[in-house]
Amino acid sequence: MIDEFTTKATYGQVFAVTRFRAVFAGRLLGVLSDTLRSVALAVLVFDRTASPLLTAMTLTIGFLPQAVGGLFLAAMADRFSPRTLISTGYALQCAVGLVLAFGHLPVAAALALVAAVACLTPVTTGAAGRVLAEILTGDTYVLGRSLSYLVAVSAQMVGMAAGGALVVWLGVERTMLVTAGAHLIASVISRLYLSGPKAVRTGESTAGGSAAAGSAAVGGSLVAGGSIVRRTLQGNAALVAAPGVLKLIMVQCLPAAYLAAAGSLLIPYAAQRAFGPTETGTLLAATSVGMLIGDVVVGRAFAPATRERLVLPLLLVMGAPPVTLVLDLPYPAVAAAYVITGVGSAYLLGLQRRFLEAVPSHLQGQSFALLNTTTMTIQGVGPLVFGVFAEFLPVGLAIALTGVSSVTTTLLLRSAIRPRPSG
Repeated sequence: MIDEFTTKATYGQVFAVTRFRAVFAGRLLGVLSDTLRSVALAVLVFDRTASPLLTAMTLTIGFLPQAVGGLFLAAMADRFSPRTLISTGYALQCAVGLVLAFGHLPVAAALALVAAVACLTPVTTGAAGRVLAEILTGDTYVLGRSLSYLVAVSAQMVGMAAGGALVVWLGVERTMLVTAGAHLIASVISRLYLSGPKAVRTGESTAGGSAAAGSAAVGGSLVAGGSIVRRTLQGNAALVAAPGVLKLIMVQCLPAAYLAAAGSLLIPYAAQRAFGPTETGTLLAATSVGMLIGDVVVGRAFAPATRERLVLPLLLVMGAPPVTLVLDLPYPAVAAAYVITGVGSAYLLGLQRRFLEAVPSHLQGQSFALLNTTTMTIQGVGPLVFGVFAEFLPVGLAIALTGVSSVTTTLLLRSAIRPRPSG
C-alpha cells in the first residue's frame, strides 16, 4: 500500500474508470445546482432584509442540517448500494427544486425545505466516498478525491459567478426549475452508470487493501444487528476513537469553516464597497478560481510525499490573505486576495492518504459521511459566527478576523499537520 501511495499517478488513469466518471458527472451537476439555488435564495434574502447575518445564513442553510444525517443516518452509507443512495439523493434534490419552482413558497418555508433535504446529504456523500475507495487504489485514489473536490469547486465557481445574473434573467422560481433539471440528469447518470455493488461489503478488497468487516455482511435491513441510528452512533464512536482520525477531521474541516465564512460575507462586503453586480459575481467566484489553480498545480506538479510536506505552508497561504481586507483595498487587490486564499485549499491533497489509512476499512463509507458532516456543520457555524461580527463591525474587519482565526488554528494544529514518514 505504501508503494502505491508513493508512486505518482495521472488524472488520465483516474478518468479511465467508468464509475469514477459517473461520480464525477453527478457531482458536477449536483454541486452546480446546489450553488445556483443558494445564490438565488441569498440574493432574495439580502434584497428583502439587507442583513449580512441572514444572507450568510442563507448561503449556508444546507450545511448545519447535515449534522442530523451524519450523527444518526451515516451508517446507511455502508449498508446499502451506493448507486441507490446516490441516485435517490439527486432525485430528492430534483423534487425540492420543483417545489421551489412551482410552490411559490415564502422565504422561510423555502429555506426550511432546503434544510430538510440537506439532512440526507452525508449519506450520499459517504456513499460516493465509498465508491472512490472501492474503485481507486494508491495515488489514483488521492487524485480521484482531488478531482471530486475540484469538480465541486469548479461547479461552485460557475454557480457563484453566474447565479446572480441568472436570477435577474430568469427569476428565483425559474432558476429553481433549472436546478431541478440538473439534479434529475445527475440522478439518471448515477442510476445508469454506477454498477450496483452489494448493499453491504462482505469481504471484497477496498482501496486500502483491507477486507470489510464480516459484520457488515448483514443484509440491507434497517433492523438487522441494530437500527441504522444505533449503528451510526456506534460507528461514529469507533471512528473518533481510532488513532489520529479525529485530528485529521479537524485539520480538514476547521480551515474550511473560515474559508466559508469569508465567502459568505462577500455580498454585504461588495454592497458596502459599492461594487457593481459584475464585480460582485467575480468576487464570489474568485476563491473557487484559486481552488481550481491550487488543486491542478499541486496535484500535477508534486509527488505524493511533497504534497504532504506542503500541507502547513498551504494552510498559511489560505489563511493570510483575508487579513488584508481590514484595509480598504482596491478591487483588483480584493479579488487577488480571494484567489490566493483559494489556492491554499490544495493542502487537502496532502491529507488524503493519511485519512484513508487511519479509518477502519469496514467504516469507510461512514468515515466520509462523518468527515463531510463535520465539515458542513462547521462551515454552517462559521458564517453565522462571523455574520454576527459583521452586524456590529465593518464587514471588511469581520472578514479579516476569519483570516486571523485560520492562521491561529493552523499554528495550534501544526503537530497534527506534520507529514508521516513514507516508509
